[in-house]
Parts: sequence; C-alpha cells; structure tokens
Amino acid sequence: MNSFELFQRPRRNRKSPSMRSLVQENHLNVSDLIAPLFVKEGTSAAEPIKSMPGQFRYNLKDLIDECGRLQELGVPCVSLFPALSDAFKDKLASESANIDGLFPNAIRAVKEKYPDLLVMTDVAMDPYSSDGHDGLVDSNGEILNDETLPILAKMACVQAEAGSDIIGPSDMMDGRVAFIRQSLDLAGHKNTSIMSYTAKYASSFYGPFREALDSAPKAGDKKTYQMNPANGDEAIREALNDEAEGADILMVKPGLPYLDILFRLKQTTTLPLAVYNVSGEYAMIKAADQAGWLDGESAMLEMLISFKRAGASMILTYFAKEAAQYLKTNSK
Repeated sequence: MNSFELFQRPRRNRKSPSMRSLVQENHLNVSDLIAPLFVKEGTSAAEPIKSMPGQFRYNLKDLIDECGRLQELGVPCVSLFPALSDAFKDKLASESANIDGLFPNAIRAVKEKYPDLLVMTDVAMDPYSSDGHDGLVDSNGEILNDETLPILAKMACVQAEAGSDIIGPSDMMDGRVAFIRQSLDLAGHKNTSIMSYTAKYASSFYGPFREALDSAPKAGDKKTYQMNPANGDEAIREALNDEAEGADILMVKPGLPYLDILFRLKQTTTLPLAVYNVSGEYAMIKAADQAGWLDGESAMLEMLISFKRAGASMILTYFAKEAAQYLKTNSK
C-alpha cells in the first residue's frame, strides 16, 4: 500500500507513555477528592461495613486519626455522616438539633484538630428519623415538604455553629436551599457554603450506604422526592432553582449512571459541579476485584477520570484514600 496516504493518524498521539501524558485532556488530582466518613457512638473499635470493604464506622478518636491520614495524603475535604442507634431517633429528627450531640461534637473535634481540613456535613432527616425518610412523614405516609424545611434549617445551623465548612442538603425537598441559606445568614453563618444535592436520583445504588447508617425507610420509598432515573430535563430545572436559591456548588448523585446529567449541567451553569461516586458503585468494583473479575485499581482510576471528563470539579468517593495513595506514589 505504498500509494496510500493518511494525513490524520490519531495513533501518533498514543505512541508512548510520554506522548500520551503530554496530550492528556483531563487529569485526576488529590485536590479533586472528598472522602465520606461515618462516625458512630461510643468508644468501641471501628466497625467494618460488610458491603463496603475498606470502609468503617469510626468512633470519634478513630475518625480524627483517619482525617489526619487523609489530610497527610492531600485530600482537602471530608464529608461526615452520623451512624446513630434507634434510641436517638424520633419522627421529628430531634437529635439533629442537639448542639451537644454526636455529630456536632465530631465536627468540632475534627476542626479543632485539623482546622485546614474542610468539613462537609449532610443535611437530611433520615439519619435521625424513626421513619427513615429525608423529610417529615404524616399519619398517611406522605412526606411533608414545607413542614420539613425548618427542621433542615435548624440542623444546618447547628452544624455550621459546630464548624462545618460546607452544608450538603441531600433531602430533595423543594425550596430547601433558599430556606437554609436564609437561616444560615440570619444566624451569622454567611460564609458557610452550600453544596446542594441538586440531581439526586431514586437509585438502587444506595444500598450499602443505608446499611452503614441503618437509615432505610421503614415504609414506602423515596420516589416522591428523589428524582426519576428516566428524567434528564428535570435535573436542569432543579439546578436552575438551586442556583437561584443561593447554592454555591451543585451535585449529581449517583455518578456512573448519570454522567450525561453531569455533562448537561456543565453546559448549563458556571457553578462548580460535584459528583457523588456512591456506595453501590464502590461496592461493585470492590466485589469484582475480590472475585478476580477485573483489576480494581485500574477500574477505580478509569471511573474517577470519567467524572472529571464529564465536568465534575470535585468527587465524593469512598475511593478517596486509595486514589490519593495511588496518586501520591505515582507522581514521583
């Protein structure tokens, strides 16, 4: 084929590791990562979460130690979640307003020990609710939107007072960003950021997380407030609402099944975008790796870079520590 001329040869840009690195379009950095961590009551040893190998419910001391290890690796932010026993749960999520409760104490302890480590905190009723729902449930099983907002706002203010840098409303109640923003501002927390769970879908990928917190609904499901997986335009509407209501960062959750949503939001807003690489996505890779069906490390890195390629500025991921260790080792 001596007479055959090809002017475009994309393989020229793939011919060596150095060339591939030179033309790489997207990069995964430690500074992109947010590590979700679970804190539990008492002083007993860290409890492994069976469906999430490598993840634990930490007592307060162990939580602080883990935060130190993450900061040393360069991870800039942790996202905390409280694992409470049923004794602390009621229909009104009253424990969420307890400034001396487990969660505010954990926030304070982490910020006192590591003031430069950003702490993000979850705002929703389900960790504190005896009903296991993100909102207030009436006698007919309906999730009450407007009646839930003051509970969420109080929760956010308690967390901000304890030292939370970023409030993460994950409840999907209408109008909650505006209500929380106004409440934070009136309470003197104008500099506390809001990362809104903007496009949070009613997903099957949350199972291991609900095991970790024992926060599954006691009745019904979350489809009247979390989004229908079939819908995309609805995510744009949610994003525009949250931006107008004062959100500082918008989040898509889960990650892998909704890369198209992340990409569409990137074309819609100039706000920074986060993606939550959720428990089920983590568990799938871990299980397949343990079974020898794929290379877990390579799959992790491929998945994380896909979030950056789709438009994410930051990634909440249970792989944060593992990815940070890899990036630290391979950057030398």
